[in-house]
Amino acid sequence: MAVVSMDIQHALNQTRFSAFQVMVFVLCFLIVVLDGFDTSAIGYIAPSLLGEWGVAKPALAPVLSAALFGLAGGALTSGPMSDLFGRKKVLIVSVFLFALASCVSAFSPDLWALTVLRFITGLGLGAAMPNAVTLMSEYCADRQRAMITNAMFCGFPLGAAMGGFLAAAIIPAFGWRAVLVLGGVAPALLAVVLVFNLPESIRYIVTRAYSVARIKAIMVHISPLASEAAAFTMTEPTPIKAHKSAAALVLSPANIVGSLMLWLTYFMGLVIFYAMINWLPILLKDVGLDPKTATLISAMFPLGGVGAVLSGYLMDRFNANWIIAACYALTAVLIYAIGQSTGTQALLMFAVFVAGAMMNTAQTSMPSLAAAFYPTQGRATGVAWMLGVGRFGGIAGSFLVAELTRQQLGFAAVFAVVAVPGVIAALALAVKALVYPEVRDVPSAS
Repeated sequence: MAVVSMDIQHALNQTRFSAFQVMVFVLCFLIVVLDGFDTSAIGYIAPSLLGEWGVAKPALAPVLSAALFGLAGGALTSGPMSDLFGRKKVLIVSVFLFALASCVSAFSPDLWALTVLRFITGLGLGAAMPNAVTLMSEYCADRQRAMITNAMFCGFPLGAAMGGFLAAAIIPAFGWRAVLVLGGVAPALLAVVLVFNLPESIRYIVTRAYSVARIKAIMVHISPLASEAAAFTMTEPTPIKAHKSAAALVLSPANIVGSLMLWLTYFMGLVIFYAMINWLPILLKDVGLDPKTATLISAMFPLGGVGAVLSGYLMDRFNANWIIAACYALTAVLIYAIGQSTGTQALLMFAVFVAGAMMNTAQTSMPSLAAAFYPTQGRATGVAWMLGVGRFGGIAGSFLVAELTRQQLGFAAVFAVVAVPGVIAALALAVKALVYPEVRDVPSAS
């Protein structure tokens, strides 16, 4: 019997995760892996820049944070563009952009040129991340969305960790410029694959009233019943006023407190993340570790992000706000513990890894939390603006540690200060949880 009309989300909820959705996951995962690699690369090559260009440590703050300014700009502008032009187009352009900029930055003659090129790299990186998260979340069943989106976002800390391990092997043999070349060639190849294989978001094309034929061409890979459908629909948990812009949705009275708390939380998380990624190799070198060991131990911090898969599983079953808030609170305790662990290298490695596990589990879970908070018409903008505003936290983290080293604070004191944002992030999510009591959606019958 022919299916008169098919509700997209109901179909996603009622079918198993298909091979087609696995392909979407893999492509988005690879985008995020390379995003993590390129974003963190500057921290791993920073000690080499000190030696080659003979600059003082505080002078690295602009180049360490340049990509973060670009990341903020890319995220803030790409969200509205994605809600207007589609997730796929913005993703492909952004991956090509950071690939090209990374390759060119490998040939920088001085710190100023590298700073400018890292800003351009950041524009592409900032646009890629939120759109990959949004597109993936829009191919997920409600019962699996947080776990699958978090698993995909694990690519970011894995890419950052991979950057550390590769940098430790590449820099002694080929120099720091080879790290940036690799960070450009790999995403350029991936962008070509995306052109031919990445589908547009199914929820987006239904919302934008694309042709039945185009929707059906995608849905038949997910649900066999789609081949018989004469029309496709999609319902939102909250009714949306016609022609309301994505920005208006994100900043509406109904969403503004949640938006502000998401922004504050992600901001504080990135204060910690980039303080650690950009400065930990240098700080460890200052307490007596050789550069290679300092780089390898630093790479343990983002590696801990794989814990976000478990976090996603719990978020799909319990109140996601409290799950992530607990991770931020533990992060504060563990970051403080790193500053007390310099006496034993094994203890230091353990402290860095466990702190990274909590920090990256919390931070990696945030895009999924934001994607669930906003409706389809404003989802890309909501996720992108959270990531964009949060990037200023990364900038603050880079300059914070630069200032702390300028003030000659000791190793333990630096980490005591860096732990404070974890407490603030936990409190912000507690506010969101209280203002927006979580109600689980029940798939509608069709």
